[in-house]
Order: sequence, then structure tokens, then C-alpha cells
Amino acid sequence: VKGFPLVVVLVSSQVATVTEYGAFIKIPGCRKQGLVHKTHMSSCRVDKPSEIVDVGDKVWVKLIGKEMKDDKLKLSLSMKVVNQGTGKDLDPNNISLDQDERKKRTFRDYTSQKITLEAVLNTVCKKCGCKGHFAKECFMQPGGTKYSLIPEEEEEEVAAAGYERDKKTSMVDEPPKKRKK
Repeated sequence: VKGFPLVVVLVSSQVATVTEYGAFIKIPGCRKQGLVHKTHMSSCRVDKPSEIVDVGDKVWVKLIGKEMKDDKLKLSLSMKVVNQGTGKDLDPNNISLDQDERKKRTFRDYTSQKITLEAVLNTVCKKCGCKGHFAKECFMQPGGTKYSLIPEEEEEEVAAAGYERDKKTSMVDEPPKKRKK
């Protein structure tokens, strides 16, 4: 069993014991048992493994992992990647197993972390003289274009109201023009 390679191993096995977290499966031809965790029993969510399998049931399993821990070999098995009727491997390239691992690794709980905005509003760049950034963040080239923050909405409304007033007074002075279609 020490030289047990991690290759595609599909076996029809018997369930030895059922626990709340999975089922231990007898490996034929040796005294070892492997664990089918409840997440690897079915593609659907499994809350109670005892609802899926019973002791003595024949199931098809695939070896998906092995680990040496305290000089003991622990085998991880999966039922969901094997057709339970025919024993055919449903995931020959281990794509769904890789996706499961990726999902486990990428999930992080950010609910306890506070979001802090580090925006700097009332600053003036000493390099270019524009508002909204520091000199160390300035990209101005000597003699280049200056960039600054867009004015607030209130300032825009006041400026737009003044522009509309100026536009109305200038329209009174000018005769109407004909538009070309």
C-alpha cells in the first residue's frame, strides 16, 4: 500500500461504516479503507450521508487523493465522479475536482472587515497646482496638460443655471435662425 500511486483507480467497493461527515469504504485486495466525504458523495448537497449509503452497500469510487499523516496513509475517495450504475469515470481529467478545490480556495468572508475610503478631497498638488492629489501622485510632464478633480454636482448646477440665464438673454437679442433639414 505504501507505493499506492495516485492514478485513476475505479473500484466497486463495500461501505464499511457511515459517519456524520461521510462513509468509509473498504478497498478490495487490502485492509485499507478510504473516506468518501459527504461533499464527494453526490453532485447535490448531502446533509446526512446515511440517507445516501448504508453499511454493506456496493458503490463505485474513484481515488482522488492520498495523504501521509502520522505514518498512516489516508485515502480520499469520490462517488460523484463515477457513474454508480456502470462504474464509468465521469471526470477522467479531474476538471470538476479542480473546480471544487478552486471554489474552496477563493471564498473569503469579508463581512467583518470595514471598508475605508482613503480619498483626499481638499488637497492641492505642489507640483502642478491642481486640486485633488499630492505631488507624489502627479503625472504632469513639464509643460504638459494639467488634470484636476471634476467639480461637485452643486457647483455644476449653479454654473448651469448661470449659463441658462445668459443663454436666454442672448436669444432675445438674436433673430431666429432657420435650420436646414
